[in-house]
Amino acid sequence: MSMDVLWAPWRMQYISRVDKNGGCFLCTAAAPGDDRERYVLWRSETCFAVLNRWPYNNGHLLIAPNAHKADLTDLTDAELADQMAMLKRCERNLRRAVSPDGFNVGLNLGRVAGAGLRDHLHWHVVPRWNGDTNFMPVTASSKIIPQSLEALWELLRRSNGTR
Repeated sequence: MSMDVLWAPWRMQYISRVDKNGGCFLCTAAAPGDDRERYVLWRSETCFAVLNRWPYNNGHLLIAPNAHKADLTDLTDAELADQMAMLKRCERNLRRAVSPDGFNVGLNLGRVAGAGLRDHLHWHVVPRWNGDTNFMPVTASSKIIPQSLEALWELLRRSNGTR
């Protein structure tokens, strides 16, 4: 089955500048700077939550340690606990903002497990809705994301009382 191409010209701005220096996009997001521009939603002492620029579904978030670490065994107990607290925060705010029926939560460790970025561990938080797998991905090999990253960032920041 061939893949249909959906026109998304707004993505060119991101594509044209991503990984120009071969650096880690999560380290770039973790560094101090413009959270809105980087789509960083929330920060804690040792980790942060950011919108996934290549989402599987609307509201797809990533949680990553501030430090460039590849494996769970590299994390301190405090870093791991902080990421679990951030996971709770993400779930709570996604429920408030976009009312999903459930979530897929997980991480890929190593290339064989599907990790596109092997050297900076990150959790995926993917909201799911009853009926969100419709005919488009099944028959047309296409996925539709109904909301821009900018609009979702604003909505999620408001759901936490943060502006």
